[in-house]
Amino acid sequence: MPSSDTAITALSGLLSDEGERITRLWSKRLRAETYEVEVPGRDLRAPLRHLLDELARLLEDRGEDAVRLWPEVVRSHGAFRYDQNFEPEDLTREFKSLQEVLLYVYARRNGGVIHADVAELVSELVWEADASAQASYARVLKTEEVRFREAAVMESVLNHVEVGILLAETDGMVSFATPPVSRLMGVPMRAVVGARATGSLGPVLTQVNARHPTGEPFKVQDMPFLRALREKAPVRGVMMQVERLGGGDATLEMSATPVWEEDHVLAGVIQTFSDRTEAAVKTKALENAHGEVRRLQGQLLRRTRQQALGQLASGAAHALNNFLNVLRLRITLLQREYKPEHVDALDKTVRNIGELVARLQEFSVQRTEERLGNVPVDQTVREALELARGELEQREHPVHTELDLGFPWGVKADAGFFRELIVNLMLSARDRMEGGGTLVVRSRPAGEDWLDLRIEDGGRPYAQDELAGLFDPLRRDPGAPQFSLFLAVARTQVQRWGGELTVENRRDGSGASFIVRLPRFREAPTGAPEPGAQPTAQPVGRMPRMPGRARRVLVVDDDLDNARMMAEVLGEEGYEVQVAHSPEVALHIWEKHPYDAALLDAVMPEMTGWELARELRQRTPQALLAIVTGMDVRGQNRASLAQVDAVFRKPIDVGALDDFLSQHRGEEEPAEHDTTH
Repeated sequence: MPSSDTAITALSGLLSDEGERITRLWSKRLRAETYEVEVPGRDLRAPLRHLLDELARLLEDRGEDAVRLWPEVVRSHGAFRYDQNFEPEDLTREFKSLQEVLLYVYARRNGGVIHADVAELVSELVWEADASAQASYARVLKTEEVRFREAAVMESVLNHVEVGILLAETDGMVSFATPPVSRLMGVPMRAVVGARATGSLGPVLTQVNARHPTGEPFKVQDMPFLRALREKAPVRGVMMQVERLGGGDATLEMSATPVWEEDHVLAGVIQTFSDRTEAAVKTKALENAHGEVRRLQGQLLRRTRQQALGQLASGAAHALNNFLNVLRLRITLLQREYKPEHVDALDKTVRNIGELVARLQEFSVQRTEERLGNVPVDQTVREALELARGELEQREHPVHTELDLGFPWGVKADAGFFRELIVNLMLSARDRMEGGGTLVVRSRPAGEDWLDLRIEDGGRPYAQDELAGLFDPLRRDPGAPQFSLFLAVARTQVQRWGGELTVENRRDGSGASFIVRLPRFREAPTGAPEPGAQPTAQPVGRMPRMPGRARRVLVVDDDLDNARMMAEVLGEEGYEVQVAHSPEVALHIWEKHPYDAALLDAVMPEMTGWELARELRQRTPQALLAIVTGMDVRGQNRASLAQVDAVFRKPIDVGALDDFLSQHRGEEEPAEHDTTH
């Protein structure tokens, strides 16, 4: 709606009379909103004054046309802010701050009154300016991302995270190392990279006086990547102490993971270095997130990984960096002054990191066989959208998604493959909508026994001959083979589940619809659980019964900080807690006096948590046993799951853990707890 002449005159006069003041307040407000952007005060204020001067000139000379012309002036501002390391959210905050400052100064000038037509004019100008700057920013970003997407992800994960990463070939030669390796070891990079470990690392370890925590010299053969090459299995939690060149000791934690080609041929090993010298309880959640990122990085290094995961990596890294930044800032505030809201915010951010990492783990897990079960359709669609949202919306012409879900049941399918199918269909639809638009996802019952899941894009409708050959992987049309091969594989997959994947043009002529039709899940008569089920804090085996609450708890974890933190939290809840840092120590403690319950880390060097659970179950059948892990446990078989009573995913929910340990409280709990069994 065009603004009135009165509003234009009022705003023009305000800018002419109060321009310097508005610029100063705007700059101050922007500095408070974007304090992490390192821009000098004068450099921050100059472009703001230029924008206001241009707006004042347009309002005075062109009147109502200023609403149309000012966005053209602002357009280059988005590219300018990109060069200053602003984020898109910072641009939005910048113009939102302008709106607040203009209305604030106007109100003060007019006795606290803001006229509706002036507020409407300010809102329209700010909205148009923000949209224009965002478009300019997005064009620059799009130009850069094609060339730098992979480099940006690798740079962010490998260099900006304070974790050293070393790559070793199958012959033991160290072919690559990130700068943190040199800093943590205290030696030049050339001393580590470019030669076989047996010849180059020996002098390095001697130079830094490398030794085990027990004081024994650390030999080349003890390096985790060489052990992983020999054993063809992961090696985790190896501790090494070194002397820094400037003085003082440092303790490093190292882990190694073999990298396999698709044909199960060993390609090499990735080893990580972490500085554990000054590890603190409050930063442990951050380090756990780093560990999950390292495991995901192992998947990203596989050349043949699905294209969809590569597309999602940049969005996931951006989200993780945001979460980690929030954690670091909150910890800084806690160090200055304790406030309960900081602790609540930390807990919320850790939960968000855990949810994001869990979704990425489920998407990126290398599956070799399908595990059919009851897959909730509408929930899976929402999870798929969360994974794909960044790739859909972070473009010059974003694709927005409209969910129209009406199938509150499940289908018989593999949960991971079904989620990947939906993500790939969404990303394929996005590629057809180069100008942006709305992607509609609908789920509806088809009769009593079938699901119809429709993914409706707004791209160009297919010609009839294109529809006929769309699922043919041998099509010769440019750009068609890759998409057609995916569709052919996807249709075969859906057919194995007893369904069908088809495509048709939308009736209104606005695009095409891919339809996934699957049979509705029906409970098996026996009600047997699927072997691939992965509970987070639910019973998974036969539940023993105890006469009262589990009070004496053994925590077994080779990660010292994790174990101590768990013990401290449970101690605050009233439990008597003993910590064991290895399965061997845990068995020794248990032999002396069995505990009511044990919380076991899933991955430990000497023995897995599953194997330890089997040993403890044989010794004390009535004890409560739970696995605590940050890994995906769907690969565990029924025999392993039957050894434990619950599985908890990291970051752990303390309330659920307390409920688990308290679930056998009797109605008449004794006043004094008897620790004899």
